[in-house]
Amino acid sequence: MSNNRHIVAKHILIKISKMILWRVIMIVKIILALVVIVNGIFAITFIKDYIAHKEEANNEPIKPITLAITEFIMFFLSTFGISDFAIGTVIYSKFKWTDAKKLPGTLNAECVIPVAVMALAYISSIDVDITTLIVAIVAQVIGAYIGPRFVVKMNVNIIKMFISTGLIIAAALILMGKFGLYPTGGDANGLTGFKLILLGILSFAYGALNNVGIGSYALTMATVYAFGLNPGIAFPIMMGACTFSVPIGSMQFIKFDSYSRKITLYAAIFGSIGVLFAAFIVKSLDVSMLQWIVVVVIIYSAFTIINDLRKTKK
Repeated sequence: MSNNRHIVAKHILIKISKMILWRVIMIVKIILALVVIVNGIFAITFIKDYIAHKEEANNEPIKPITLAITEFIMFFLSTFGISDFAIGTVIYSKFKWTDAKKLPGTLNAECVIPVAVMALAYISSIDVDITTLIVAIVAQVIGAYIGPRFVVKMNVNIIKMFISTGLIIAAALILMGKFGLYPTGGDANGLTGFKLILLGILSFAYGALNNVGIGSYALTMATVYAFGLNPGIAFPIMMGACTFSVPIGSMQFIKFDSYSRKITLYAAIFGSIGVLFAAFIVKSLDVSMLQWIVVVVIIYSAFTIINDLRKTKK
């Protein structure tokens, strides 16, 4: 009798395990399908806009080979956690590949396809509470959709102020990680109550801040860690929120003609190749020394922009 109960209990546990596994697999498939659909809509929107303004895009003052190499390296490094927003801001501002007014839109539009490729390459399992995931994604999407309407109307000096702030935040987050000051996370797989509401509010803000050149990825990561989520399940929240919110915001920048078409095209092609090279060939990379160099360059660039702002005010 005891053996029969044990066998029945074992079969029940196996069935429950299979049901949970099936549910996780279905959630992953649905999310990945939505990633393809949303980013596919962006790709179609971008291609139509590029064809309509092909001559203007070709006349942008950037050498094709230089741009191709830059985008490959930038998103190769982005795959290992070096902010493409920060690197892009430094390079595009320094070499005047796009003006400050179009820089936020360029930073967003150029990373859409490479980040989608990153998501498809790395999101293989979703162990996070589905409610927490949906709240983070939807809130950030709303923020990303609303943001561009205000950015395109901003004075160029205000945009520069936000960009310099974004660079300083990026440098600070890298330094926090280097000195062990970054939140380490906990063991929770979801949020409820006040923490869930606060995550929604902050995700909305991060989606909006993306549109002024302040990358949301690192901020989202710091937030979910600080709220005690397991570091292992924080990734789908960060990647999911960015993968859905950035294309939504970028389509608005396309609508308002506030981005570099040439940079976006080359990033979509060569940036994606960089991501695939990092994900499937290199697989791991020690970026410790590179992070110090990036911090120095980012801080220098931020204070250069701040200095330019001071001169403009005088």
